Formats: sequence, structure tokens, C-alpha cells
Amino acid sequence: MKKAGLLLLSSTVFALSAHAAPKATTATGAVEGVAEASGVTAYKGIPYAAAPVGQLRWKAPQPAAKWKGTRKADHFGARCMQLPLFDDMVFRSDGVSEDCLFLNVWTPAKSPKEKLPVLVYFYGGGFAAGDGSEPRYDGESMAAKGVVTLTINYRLNVFGFLAHPELSKESPHHTSGNYGLMDQAAALLWVKKNIAAFGGDPTRVTIAGESAGSFSVSAQMINPQSKGLFAGAIGESGSLLGLMAPAPLAAAEQAGAGFAQGIGAPTLAELRALPATQLLENLKKPGAWFFAIQDGYVVPRSPVAMYAAGEQAKVPLLAGWNSYEGHYKQILGEAEPTSENFAAALQKLYGDQAAAAQQAYSGDVKQAATELASDRFIGYGTWKWIDSHARTSGKPTYRYYYTRPRPGQEGANHSVEIEYALGNLPGNKVYAWSAEDYALSAQMQTYFANFIKTGNPNGAGLPEWPQASAGMGSRLMQLDVVSKTITASDDAHYQFQESQAKR
Repeated sequence: MKKAGLLLLSSTVFALSAHAAPKATTATGAVEGVAEASGVTAYKGIPYAAAPVGQLRWKAPQPAAKWKGTRKADHFGARCMQLPLFDDMVFRSDGVSEDCLFLNVWTPAKSPKEKLPVLVYFYGGGFAAGDGSEPRYDGESMAAKGVVTLTINYRLNVFGFLAHPELSKESPHHTSGNYGLMDQAAALLWVKKNIAAFGGDPTRVTIAGESAGSFSVSAQMINPQSKGLFAGAIGESGSLLGLMAPAPLAAAEQAGAGFAQGIGAPTLAELRALPATQLLENLKKPGAWFFAIQDGYVVPRSPVAMYAAGEQAKVPLLAGWNSYEGHYKQILGEAEPTSENFAAALQKLYGDQAAAAQQAYSGDVKQAATELASDRFIGYGTWKWIDSHARTSGKPTYRYYYTRPRPGQEGANHSVEIEYALGNLPGNKVYAWSAEDYALSAQMQTYFANFIKTGNPNGAGLPEWPQASAGMGSRLMQLDVVSKTITASDDAHYQFQESQAKR
């Protein structure tokens, strides 16, 4: 009887230990995650830096405090301070807070010894909004493909990108702004120090992002703070090399001082004393938009010049953009899409270069105006990044053009590819996804996972994706229900945009 009781007890203990909550030990303390039904373990809301509040507002991120015992990592930390700007953003985090420097890890590893490749994804939102909790960035699906996947929060808008003469004066680097980019670099350093505890390989980290997240990837590739912290890069729609080039420090300081004056808090002490919610409210004023800057520290000099000189991280790059990044009405306004109205719009935009613009953007007026709007917004900057990296990095560069609209939409708008690429269509209930959508998502996710694992998107059962080349006639992958390799047909666009950039 005693023996039977002992057997029963020991089997109960085994059952309990078999279902014990998963744990990992980081440099700042132990965390307890959640085992998902897929076999992936999720750790949410891990602080990677100290709360940037009080005197730490507008300072480089500081190390997170250590904790005793085991911290539950079963829910997302607060998202960074932001206004509700974009109606396609869905958050699973508990409200907004200045205390927002958290990251989330999804890992398929059963042991810290597995040394799996790692993906760190930066959200988009114009450097003004966004969060690592958004379902479209969820890491479980990519983790199920054998990739330890992270999303990270970084400071936004005035909290993340304010430059001010007093801030530059107190800085040991005599600069200010770009705190959000510094947060990203701090998160990458955290990954280097801690990801092995989650079964990840710190030498096989790929950084990725869409829109402002893609701008961020292009920035981290030239940020000295991030040197050696990643081995690959993915950019979806956007870079610092386009028409939205970062302003020089002096201009950004002047704009920041003007903003501070305008809200009645001209000194740094007064700015730091303002409640975060009051600062946020002031962002509703016209022109209160903050962006990455050429500060001489995080962004040492012109990104275009740095990439041209080969000063960026020498890593494989996969990047591209969508077919409807812009809308023809951004060029034509409410005018009908006729040749005459397009010519008039080009005259207004380009003056004596209007004829050259018309030649570069020829064909169907609505399509040509859409492509011009897309290039002015984000297409040209992404092309410039890819082209520059192909010229100077000595590393494989892969270009894509995404053309699949969501169900019921006119074209492949800005940001629609995210859920396809990360395998997160099921999380978006707004659209009636078809079997074709799921097939494209599976293909895209496999391309991305292959690239993260090997630096090459190609693999068995996939259409061959050739490397991009610099200059005209590059090969690229058109991603759609039937994905295929094509030769660039938009060279004239970028020859024209290059001519404008040099004027």
C-alpha cells in the first residue's frame, strides 16, 4: 500500500513539474512565461531599460533595475505615450504610459541550448504611434517556424524625438533627439546579453520593421550604438534615404525650442515638470510632429552619404514596398485623372522639370499618379536604400514589390503586407481572407523565415528570388497570389527622383 501511495505521489509530482510554467533567467531577474497551445512560449512585458520618467525623460535609456524572485511575464507592458492617430492600430496593452520600455519574446525553444535564429521587429506608426502588442506583429506564428521572435516598444513623438538646445547642452555627446532610436539599440543590446536564455543565438539576429519600423532598420544600420548587434535586416516600406530625410540637429533644436515656447514651457526644467498627458495633448496642435534627426551621434551624418561610402552594417538586406503606398488624389486632388490635369499637377510640383516627370511617369494617368504619390511618400526612399546597399555593402540584397490587395480593397496599400509576412492573417477579423490570401501568407512567411535563418530567402518549393543589383534593370520578386521574378520596370521613376534629389 505504501509503495502504491509513493508511486501515486511521485507521478503527481512529475505531472506538476511537466506542466510547470516556463521560466527563463535574464541578467535582471527570472521571468515566467506562458506556454501556448502551438508549443511556443510567450514572455510579455519584460523591461529592457529603466522607466524614462522624471529626470530620465529625454535621456538615453538606462539599465533596467534588477528584481528578486520571478517576474510574471504574462501580459503586455504599457504602450508608449501616443495619441489615437491610426484607425488600423489594435492594442492589447494596458493603456499608455511613459514607463513603456518593454519587450516581448516568443520562443519555440525547449532548452536554452538550442541557439535558434532571432527576429527583432520594430513597429510602424510614423514615429508617433504604434506598439509591440499589436496583433499584426504577434510573434507566435513566426516562432512556430523556428525563429525566436521579439517585438519591442520605443519612445515616440515628443517623448522619443524632441531636440532642444538645453538637452544638447546636458548631453555628454552634445546632441539631442532620437531617443526612440536609442531605445531600439538598447533593446538590441538586451537581446545580445539575454536571448540565449530563451534558446536564441545572439550572433544570428535579424532586425525588421515596417514604415517607421523600416526607417528604424535603415537607421540602426548606421547607428554606432548598434554595431555588431545584428546579422541581417528586413525593411518593409521606408528608409531615411528618401524625401523625408532627417533634419540636421540645429534645425531640429530650433523646432523643438519653438514647440516648447508655444506650449508655455520654454525651459528644460519646465518641460520635464509637465505631466506626460499634458505634453501629449499639445501634440494635437498643427505642425507638432517629431521625427528622426541627423544628430551627429545616433545618425552621425547624412544617411545617403553614409550608405554611399559603405559605412552601413555589412549584412544581408531584404526590402521592398507596396504598389499602392500612395493615392493618385495626393497628386491630382479632386481633379479628374486626365492627361491635362496630370500635366497641370506636375507643373505645380516640378516647374521646369514637369516634362521630365511626365516622361518618367507615363501611361495610364490614374496608375502613373498613384506610382508618383507612392514614390514621393516612401517608394523612392526604399529604392534608394536597396540600391545603395547593393552598391556598397558587398552583401546579398533582395528586393520585393508587393501587389496583393486585402479583400475588397482597390490596391496593395501601405502596411497591408505585414500580416501576410508574419503569418498573422487570422488575428485580423475585419477581412474575409481567402485560401489565396493564406497561401500567399504562407509563402511570404517562409521567404522571411528562410532569410532570418540563412540570409537568403530561397528554399525548396518557392519561386527563385534572385539578388537585386545596383542601377537599372534589377531583378526582384513580385509578391502576389502568383509570385514571380520580374525585372524592374520603374527605373525611369528613380532616375527622375535622383535628378530631383541632386538639384
